[in-house]
Amino acid sequence: MELTFPVIDFSKLNGEERATAMDIIKDACENWGFFELVNHGISHELLDTVERLTKEHYKKCMEQRFKEMVASKGLEVVQSEINDMDWESTFFLRHLPESNISEIPDLGEDYRKVMKEFAVELEKLAERLLDLLCENLGLEPGYLKKVFYGSKGPTFGTKVSNYPPCPKPDLIKGLRAHTDAGGIILLFQDDKVSGLQLLKDEQWIDVPPMKHSIVVNLGDQLEVITNGKYKSVIHRVIAQTDGTRMSIASFYNPGSDAVIYPAPALLEKEADKSDVYPKFVFEDYMKLYAGLKFQAKEPRFEAMKTMDSTVNLGPIATV
Repeated sequence: MELTFPVIDFSKLNGEERATAMDIIKDACENWGFFELVNHGISHELLDTVERLTKEHYKKCMEQRFKEMVASKGLEVVQSEINDMDWESTFFLRHLPESNISEIPDLGEDYRKVMKEFAVELEKLAERLLDLLCENLGLEPGYLKKVFYGSKGPTFGTKVSNYPPCPKPDLIKGLRAHTDAGGIILLFQDDKVSGLQLLKDEQWIDVPPMKHSIVVNLGDQLEVITNGKYKSVIHRVIAQTDGTRMSIASFYNPGSDAVIYPAPALLEKEADKSDVYPKFVFEDYMKLYAGLKFQAKEPRFEAMKTMDSTVNLGPIATV
């Protein structure tokens, strides 16, 4: 049976079709871990500028460096599968708790400015989505944002990636299969060059490139907080032989000292599952994830149960 990737017209949340749109989001969170937003409120003009400046920056500052790395490792002539690296050129921006955009070398002034503006829009969209998830889950309004807050607010950052043409896409992945460690991820991706795939029912399914859309996926933290009702899903990027794919993934994550555990309101409804997911400090999970990113998530959850995480068992501080 042909699976239709869930696409949500976000503008319908303001009208009489709201219930239908909320149902699509609910189904996507429970059965896909991914969905795609159109009419999400971020201006097309801003998205076009972000895309243009990202591609210009790659050509000017990163393309040559990537080619030199490929040559130095002999990757254009590999004969067997490469499992310890990805065919991607990336840099990272941090927005919250404090921005480091002004410190990143090589970024033009226009590009810095537009990425700051873009981050503000994405942060608002992420928080709106978290509230919609609360509504679908029957959690009190603002619950997820509060859990993510910690003492200094959420962690929010962007991974800017380009996936150049690859001579041996069957032997080297653009990005190896993994689940995302954090909270909610908002992706602005190339609408011409595809490559992103998710694993559903043992099959790899393409996440369709659509102009001006934002792809949303759920990270491990939302799986823990929802006690497995929502799942983080394994995904990967297949390198292409022609065309460079742009991918700008923004991660709205808990603060480093935020305490993550299944929402008590969801446990009451599923008494028999009460010990499935651990309770831990987000930073401890990230330290563990750093070395195990490309492995199954279940052993990570198990390890967090046995770790002596210095967890304050009191209620979540309301900010």
